Amino acid sequence: MSVTQAADAPARIWQRIEGGLICAAGLWLYAGAEAVLPIWGAMLLFFAPDLSCVGYLFGRRAGAFCYNLVHLYAAGVVTLALAHLWQSPLLWEIAALWLAHCGFDRLLGYGLKSTQGFEFTHLGRIGRAREPRSDA
Repeated sequence: MSVTQAADAPARIWQRIEGGLICAAGLWLYAGAEAVLPIWGAMLLFFAPDLSCVGYLFGRRAGAFCYNLVHLYAAGVVTLALAHLWQSPLLWEIAALWLAHCGFDRLLGYGLKSTQGFEFTHLGRIGRAREPRSDA
């Protein structure tokens, strides 16, 4: 581990804790909402932001852009504000689940993506370490 990685470790831990708190807040907001969606619909919507990975079909830059755009906390917050402004219970549920999803991903260590590739995030590299195989 390099000195830079060691120094970044506490910051990554704090960001993961923050993600857990955002996830909990989103689920709390969802639980307090007027129930519009059936539970299966809510579960589908919770994982829907991951469909942004389709952007990777168009390359690393497009993939990172699509993924990051959908996984910003601000996107969920703006949608939540619009739901409040428009008094839309359905949009409120969508926004709360969206925010919860983004926090859940950060809690698990899935950060915003780099244009280097899907496994390179602001929270560090995800997935198995890519080491050359010795049996080749």
